[in-house]
Amino acid sequence: MTIAINVFIGLVALIHIYILWFEMFAWTTKGPKVFKAFPKELFPQTVSMAANQGLYNGFLAGGLIWTFFIENVAWKQNVSLFFLACVAIAGIYGTLTAARKIFFVQALPALIPLLLTLVGSL
Repeated sequence: MTIAINVFIGLVALIHIYILWFEMFAWTTKGPKVFKAFPKELFPQTVSMAANQGLYNGFLAGGLIWTFFIENVAWKQNVSLFFLACVAIAGIYGTLTAARKIFFVQALPALIPLLLTLVGSL
């Protein structure tokens, strides 16, 4: 089960690295193609806001990647649970306030290793 958890944590980290890149560096070029309901003229005006969001996603990815370098099993599990919970909560909030697809892109990929970690610790 440890391999599956690590694979999912790596996947969630990669998703958040992509979100970092997208929000910090491709907001005005790729953003209008992804967020079609958002008025195109607002993308240039929201570059700083999107970059700030991207930075937070980078911190989440960094925390998840950090778990691969923690040797103490209890610490590794606790740090993993913390960052996976942060991602899941952000994804659930995004689902409720922005778009339902955020659940499948962000929340669900975090909930799977979170639940596997909790079940594995019983």
